[in-house]
Amino acid sequence: MTPVIEVFAQQVLAGLASGAIYGLMALALVVIYQSTHHINFAQGEMATFSTFAAWALLEAGVPYWAAAAFTIAGAFAVGALIHATLLRPLAGSPVLTQIAVFIGLLLIFHALGGALFDHTLRVFPSSFPAGAVGPNAYLSAHGVGTLAVVLLVSLILFLAFRFTRLGLAMRAAALDPEAARLMGIRVDRMLALGWGLAASIGAIAGVLIAPVVFLDPNMMTSILLYGFAAALVGGIDNPWGALPGGIIVGVSENLLGAFVIGTEFKLSAALLLTVLILLVRPQGLFGRRLVNRV
Repeated sequence: MTPVIEVFAQQVLAGLASGAIYGLMALALVVIYQSTHHINFAQGEMATFSTFAAWALLEAGVPYWAAAAFTIAGAFAVGALIHATLLRPLAGSPVLTQIAVFIGLLLIFHALGGALFDHTLRVFPSSFPAGAVGPNAYLSAHGVGTLAVVLLVSLILFLAFRFTRLGLAMRAAALDPEAARLMGIRVDRMLALGWGLAASIGAIAGVLIAPVVFLDPNMMTSILLYGFAAALVGGIDNPWGALPGGIIVGVSENLLGAFVIGTEFKLSAALLLTVLILLVRPQGLFGRRLVNRV
């Protein structure tokens, strides 16, 4: 195998692993967008704070998977509480008011992370073995584990939303709250569950990416931008397009960084891809084109 093909294969496989993380962040953003029609700018900071909580549990001697479970459950509770205490009272308020709340949450979680855990770079352990997988060492064991976890989470969510009464009620509350209320669905409770779910998904993404990028209060800043790009590429109104969108963004930015523009401009490539998608297909590759009849 020639060196160019080897580099190409390595960048594609690495892009799959990073793209899976972007897909998770995109899914969290889409879940919130479907219920509020706004982007949760604090999603990355919430995920970072959850990862700090997981790190603190590990430092206290809690086993890895128990710490991860406690962190995901805690993130769910915090997300649901945010909706109940901040977003629900502001239902029907001006758009700028809700955006200000999202920005305020971003600043609060960022300040809390720095105040409680300071700004020192920390090594976050991986639950997967060290080293590479396969004879050619193109993908690390952590990357393979990340792909497996993301696929499992996506499958669970798909089955839950598609085949359970609770999942159908959450979809109905997000798509048409008034019609859902007429059918007896407790919309506020479903939206709170959606916020909790998005926070939990973000926590999973944070725990998976922390062993790669190190843990500090700014850990998820660029990851959130990649997740936003993935959400737009996949379709901001289509949760099933989040993971494919993340894979597209992850593989594209790796290939462009390796062969075209250099690694220092990889984030710019993701943002350029976002702009191109918005210009050519604003609803995203897997989104629905909405037509208003007048």
